Amino acid sequence: MSSVSTEKETHFSAAFREFVEAEGPSPMHKLRVDAFDAFKQLGFPHPKLEDWKYTNSAAIAKVDWKVIGEGTSTVSQEEADKLSGFNYRRSGFTALNLAFGDVAFVRIPKDESVEEPIEFDFGGEDGVAIFPHIVIVAEPGSKATVIEKYGSTAPGLTNAAVQIFVGENANITHYRVQKDSADAFHISTTEVTIGRDGRYDSTSVNLGGALSRHEIDVRFTAEGGEAWIDGLYMLSGSQHSDTHSVIDHTVPNCTSHQNYKGVLNDKSRGVFNGKVFVRENAHGTDAQQSNKNLLLSNDARVDTKPQLEIFNDDVKCSHGATVGQLEDEELFYLLTRGLPETLARNLLTYGFAEEIISKIGIESIKSELDGMVLNRLNAKI
Repeated sequence: MSSVSTEKETHFSAAFREFVEAEGPSPMHKLRVDAFDAFKQLGFPHPKLEDWKYTNSAAIAKVDWKVIGEGTSTVSQEEADKLSGFNYRRSGFTALNLAFGDVAFVRIPKDESVEEPIEFDFGGEDGVAIFPHIVIVAEPGSKATVIEKYGSTAPGLTNAAVQIFVGENANITHYRVQKDSADAFHISTTEVTIGRDGRYDSTSVNLGGALSRHEIDVRFTAEGGEAWIDGLYMLSGSQHSDTHSVIDHTVPNCTSHQNYKGVLNDKSRGVFNGKVFVRENAHGTDAQQSNKNLLLSNDARVDTKPQLEIFNDDVKCSHGATVGQLEDEELFYLLTRGLPETLARNLLTYGFAEEIISKIGIESIKSELDGMVLNRLNAKI
């Protein structure tokens, strides 16, 4: 373990003591202590770890982050039990999240359809680390839309986690928009479990952050589950965005579709690592995975690795990845119709990204993202 990591662990140790003292007695206490012990063992992740080989968190580890928060002593034992299922040992970041997590717990009652979106909006401050942790429990037959937004305007650290439990025949639509400051750091983890005939539909858009990483794990626990896990990362300058996903078909007759797209300019770098597991018992699985990347600069780079691990013959599965520039034929077609080259390129790029944004069913968010994409292109269409 590096001396930098050791120094930061000492710094966080003092903050952690103050944090748990301020929180007082709570069902969360043992979880927090165990999680912080895990952080001390794991340290910050580094490129020698296989899952972090393309993403270096050293810049985060060097900062003496100020921790804001007074704990959440109102968490009940039942809620703590849900939190105990969070895989905080996946990295030092997830361990820190649970140790300092500012918990928001939402339960959607059985058979209830929530009309208004459930919205969370977070923004970090200069030199401050925040640790939001959201737990959504969708009881059987319930339906809701969850909006998760991040919009820090300063170089802070957001270390977030979301747990979603989709009950039998429940339906959750999840929009996640990360538009942090270009000099901020953003680490986020989403864990989803889907019950019998449950439906989870997510769209994640990553536009901000000097360094950002989103890990999403989806696990089917009973037959008939469906999941759509789609996303867009649009990068410029020297931005670095990393998406790691795991979709685990542990039971028969479930469906997952994943479509991630990247648009990269200047010297930005994107990482996509998607794993789909089809377990031995999971016959009747339908799993489709796609990652397509559009490079607008010769200096932009993408490392993409879609993976399928199938242990059953009775399945319908596919995966693929592409990395390239705008199609010459498509560009030529628009030029022959009299469009200026710059406008033609912007139109094709916008169309590439719009496939993901068009999934968003809330017009105000969709319009905002359309504007941000056009702003990135310095264009009006």
